[in-house]
Amino acid sequence: MSATQDQRAGGVLLHPTSLPGPQGIGDLGPEAHAWVDWLAACGCRLWQVLPLGPTGYADSPYQSYSAFAGNPLLISLHLLAEEGLLREEELQPAPDLPGESVDYSRVRDYKQPRLALAAERFFAGSAPHLKQAYEAFRHEQAHWLEDYALFMALKEPQRGAAWVEWDPALARRDADALRKSMASLVSRMDDHRFQQFIFFRQWRHLREHAAERGMRIIGDVPIFVAHDSADVWAHPELLKLDERGYPAVVAGVPPDYFSSTGQRWGNPVYRWEAHRQQGYAWWIARMRSALAAVDLVRLDHFRGFEAAWEIPAAAPTAEEGEWAPGPGGPFFEALRAALGELPLIAEDLGIITPAVEALRDGFELPGMKVLQFAFGGGADNPYLPHNYPHRCAVYTGTHDNDTTRGWFESAPQAERSFCLRYLGSTPQAVVWDMIRAAWSSVASLALAPMQDLLGLGSEARMNLPGRIEGNWRWRMRREALSEELAGAMRELHGLYGR
Repeated sequence: MSATQDQRAGGVLLHPTSLPGPQGIGDLGPEAHAWVDWLAACGCRLWQVLPLGPTGYADSPYQSYSAFAGNPLLISLHLLAEEGLLREEELQPAPDLPGESVDYSRVRDYKQPRLALAAERFFAGSAPHLKQAYEAFRHEQAHWLEDYALFMALKEPQRGAAWVEWDPALARRDADALRKSMASLVSRMDDHRFQQFIFFRQWRHLREHAAERGMRIIGDVPIFVAHDSADVWAHPELLKLDERGYPAVVAGVPPDYFSSTGQRWGNPVYRWEAHRQQGYAWWIARMRSALAAVDLVRLDHFRGFEAAWEIPAAAPTAEEGEWAPGPGGPFFEALRAALGELPLIAEDLGIITPAVEALRDGFELPGMKVLQFAFGGGADNPYLPHNYPHRCAVYTGTHDNDTTRGWFESAPQAERSFCLRYLGSTPQAVVWDMIRAAWSSVASLALAPMQDLLGLGSEARMNLPGRIEGNWRWRMRREALSEELAGAMRELHGLYGR
């Protein structure tokens, strides 16, 4: 376990889309910088986000069009105006978008034309101070940026159709077909390259601001990629696809804490032997990119690196499937040889076997503990704080859980009773006492979703696994960042040495 993971610290889980702001979605502009300042005032040293990629199916950050790209909807139009690429009056009138949720369709309708206008002006010569930085970005990121820009440009005339539904020559990346498309889509590819340049420029400035405030950012790398992504289109040989390019099997998990029928994610599954033959080059590039953007990485679905649940592509749920071996120790050895220290948090929730634990512990990776799972058994429950090792990250709940208040209000009576007895709490105080239990534990890292700091109920839940619509929408109001709450968090951090 590296010093990065070992240092005792506390923080908050909040995706940037949930930040306040006038344009229907949180972004990387002034409100994000104010958020970092508020976290610093709380004494927090950690800010955890969800995957930052461009969202595809159902607006899920876990179903991205690229494992490398950033989400253009997070670009601050205000900062683009400061760069001289938009005028403030062009940001008005902002549509009457909701302040407490994200309407992704309406946000796209508002932001995309303005992003395109900024790109048009840039390539026409505006903001010349950015030209050299743009050219350097394009050169340094060419290994993924060119495929991504072409992929996104090709999707537009196809009305967003998945790549397997394109002209077969383009779907199979016929060289002549790609050359012709690139010649006809120059401006659209430039637009997508520009958006990525601006996203990472704004993200870098925000991360630097966080570092100046003593903050480390925890990112999130999903193990699997979306089928309809530049990654799968550009590297089909690395995945288990049929002759038409469709997944032969799909990823998920069997029935578990979150769903009685399991979770059928639908992502294609890796051909790990093909990755091994290439020296895990694609994964090394992916992790290098992630660690250039954040300080620590939550490695989602860690158990899939030991064995993954493969579901027949035609199966409607995850109940039918089988465990298929993952890459195991040689994969992490290759990462460590290429990247050095591995500042990772292993998301080891769900069905965990001794082999998964051995893989995690063999590379000294902290696992995860979720307090909402702690009260469904007896004193030997591994999620109870008195059973924690130092090498772990404890959460009151995650983005996949209900809020802690929502969980408590809907939990079986036996769990509620045990929870109150264990914490010495009352129903009115249970959320804050759960936070206190996490912070006071021996776990090196302690985090809570912002919804829990605010004591919100199920209406503020970020994601309900298995639900197709209505996820990833929650936003907080600016007034939530109160000095009173900051003071309470400062007290916890001081009291428990975080």
